[in-house]
Amino acid sequence: MSGASGMRWQVSQTRRVEYDLVNVEDVFDPGSEALLSMGRVRAGRRFVVVDECVYRHHGPRIHAYFAHHRIQARIVPFPGGEAGKTVERWLGLLRELDDFPIHRRDEPVIAIGGGALTDVVGFVASSYRRGVPHIKVPTTLMGYVDASVGIKAGVNFNDRKNRLGSFEPPRRVLLDRRLLATLEPRHLRNGLCEIVKLAVIKDAELFGLLERHGATGLRAAFQDAHGGDILDRAIDGMLEELAPNLFEDELARKVDFGHTFSYGLETRFEDRLLHGEAVLLDILVSTAIARHRGLLAVGHAARILGLVGRLGIAPALELLDVELMWQSLQDRVEHRNGHQRVPLPAAIGECVFVDDIARAEIAASIDTLKQWTRP
Repeated sequence: MSGASGMRWQVSQTRRVEYDLVNVEDVFDPGSEALLSMGRVRAGRRFVVVDECVYRHHGPRIHAYFAHHRIQARIVPFPGGEAGKTVERWLGLLRELDDFPIHRRDEPVIAIGGGALTDVVGFVASSYRRGVPHIKVPTTLMGYVDASVGIKAGVNFNDRKNRLGSFEPPRRVLLDRRLLATLEPRHLRNGLCEIVKLAVIKDAELFGLLERHGATGLRAAFQDAHGGDILDRAIDGMLEELAPNLFEDELARKVDFGHTFSYGLETRFEDRLLHGEAVLLDILVSTAIARHRGLLAVGHAARILGLVGRLGIAPALELLDVELMWQSLQDRVEHRNGHQRVPLPAAIGECVFVDDIARAEIAASIDTLKQWTRP
């Protein structure tokens, strides 16, 4: 009966998500077709957003690459880091893209840069014409093993990190570890903190690799064989966690280790802390909490501290602030739908989730951590 009371319509649809992560050698070599491996090539166009520092190193090669393949490219240098993750910058890219029209399906936007840049460009791709394809080329270690692996995109808003965004899978992620060779040591260590996170919470074998070869790989900017093994295993581990839960339907996530208290620290001290550095502080405080609770044996806690020292990473413990970290936890409770869901290490490579961390426990763990690290 037309219009009858109680009539109901239901729509059910599953969006297929499929993308590749591919190790490539020298992505800007004109002999390589990796950058053009998705989409239209003959008489094609590409909108290319490049980190400003990367552009200074590789700008001529990038221009030459597209000229060699006779691709009309709009190449836009863009600030890396959190400075670029603003609504204004996002809108600016959308305006530039709209002035350089591309086909909606076969001329993917290309993002070449660190995690912050690929976040913004991914959000641009999800927003423009309700979604156009994009390709990521990570150029920082953080982007290589973390930001580019998943499908989250977004910008900061209202003085809060990643408040606006979407889930937008790329068509492809091109992993060229040669691009890591020009990174400053601090930015290599920054990305390495995310690898340490993964090793502590879910992969004892990766932790052993870091103990044996992490310092050497760091000095070689991961251009050596062992460095390549560390990167590949880290990506394996991230995908194991992310692939079954791409849209975060399950909110208890191992990869959120190091991302509970770090949120507030990174926001408050953005002029002093990179993302991975804030994550490392969170890892260490979480390790102390786990040790206080008897979840983590003293030998495992000592190995975690020992690895940080062996890798030459000096955490800024003086920035630990009880009130700031407590407020950060409250924010994460909202983000995790009313529960703390804090991942803590139960052993090297093992994880438990807790839901009852108290403010006093954070304070006691900071004190313990400072005692552990006192000369």
